[in-house]
Amino acid sequence: MEIDYLKLAGEVGQITRRAGAAILEIYNSNDFGVEQKDDDSPLTKADKAANAVIVEGLKELILQAPVVSEEGKDIPYSERQQYTRFWLVDPLDGTKEFIKRNGEFTVNVALVENGRPVLGAVYVPATDELYYAAQGRGAWQDGSGQIHAASFTLQDPNLRVVASRSHLNDKTQAFMDQLNEPEIVSRGSSLKILELARGAAHLYPRLAPTMEWDTAAAHAILAEAGGRLVNDDTGKELVYNKEILRNPHFVAYGRVSEGQLSC
Repeated sequence: MEIDYLKLAGEVGQITRRAGAAILEIYNSNDFGVEQKDDDSPLTKADKAANAVIVEGLKELILQAPVVSEEGKDIPYSERQQYTRFWLVDPLDGTKEFIKRNGEFTVNVALVENGRPVLGAVYVPATDELYYAAQGRGAWQDGSGQIHAASFTLQDPNLRVVASRSHLNDKTQAFMDQLNEPEIVSRGSSLKILELARGAAHLYPRLAPTMEWDTAAAHAILAEAGGRLVNDDTGKELVYNKEILRNPHFVAYGRVSEGQLSC
C-alpha cells in the first residue's frame, strides 16, 4: 500500500497540535513540576504530558515505526542501528523558554528513513502555528499555504542571521564577521530553523551542541522550503540515527545561490 506522505505529515501535525494543547494546560498553570535531568537540563510536567500524547497518537497512524524521543531515548544502539525508519520526537523543544514563559517553544516530530528526515511537523503552541513537510511535496504552514526559503547570495548586505540568545559564542561571531553588515535575529528552539524555512531569515550557524531530535523535524521542513542544513566541517546534510545522538556543528541556509561559509 502506497502512503501519501504529505497527508501523513498533516496528520502528524494534528498530533503535535494535541500535544501543544497539553503543554498549554501546564503553561497556564502555576505548577511546571521542574526537575533536573542527568545532563542538568530541565524537565517539566509539560515534556512528559506532550510525549505521552505523541506516542499514543503515532500508534493510530497508517504508518507504524519505532519511536525515539528525547524523553524515552534509552534505546541501545545495537537495536536502533537496525531501524530503517523511525519517528524522532522532541515533545517540548525549548524547555528553558517554556520555563521563562516567553512562548518560544515547539513540539517536533520527524520521520527518519535511512538516516534522512523525510517528513516533519513542528507546532508552536503559544501562537497556534503549525508547519509540516514531506519529501518531494513541499513545506507548508497550516492555514497559510506553501512556504519558501528566501533566495540570496553570501555577498548580499544585511542578511538576517538567526542566533540563539544563549549560544552566541566566539565561533558564531567569527562566522558573522564574514558577512556584509548582517542583522541578528534572536529566536528560541526550532523556531530558528523555521525562520529560514518561511523566508524570514537567511542563515543560522549553530556552532554549539544540539541533539538529533532538536533539528530533524525542522530540517525536513527547511529542505522542502528550498534550504539546507549542513555539517559545518563537511558541508554535507546532517544525518540521523548515529550511535551518539548528538549533532555536529552545523549551518542552516535558506535558498543560497552559491557556496557556503565555514569557520
